[in-house]
Amino acid sequence: MKSVFVTVGTTSFDELIAAVSSPAAEQVLRSRGCRQLVLQIGRGALQPPLSAAAFVREVFRFKESLAEDLRSADLVISHAGAGSCLETLEEGKPLLVVINEKLMNNHQLELARQLHKDGHVLYCNCRY
Repeated sequence: MKSVFVTVGTTSFDELIAAVSSPAAEQVLRSRGCRQLVLQIGRGALQPPLSAAAFVREVFRFKESLAEDLRSADLVISHAGAGSCLETLEEGKPLLVVINEKLMNNHQLELARQLHKDGHVLYCNCRY
């Protein structure tokens, strides 16, 4: 794995950004061959530094299209937004869905469960 792309869509999901940019998470990613972490942080308040020792990070809020980031990624970690999930799956990329439990009565769980049941994704929340 060379590149991991993390997307939170148009909302904020600082909990996910904090989790994937933590030293422990980055150590796990590096141990699995990841050398680049691309973070789309949306409206979030948390903006991690651009790079760390032996690890390249790109951080941005929004782009016209995420298609190139998806194509370049070896793994995508995404909130459970329908658009983000479907676009990633259309690219044939491995997808880990992280549920933002603070949004609309935890509606993302239903989509994540169904995509998992159908064999398309793995899912979790930021606590586990």
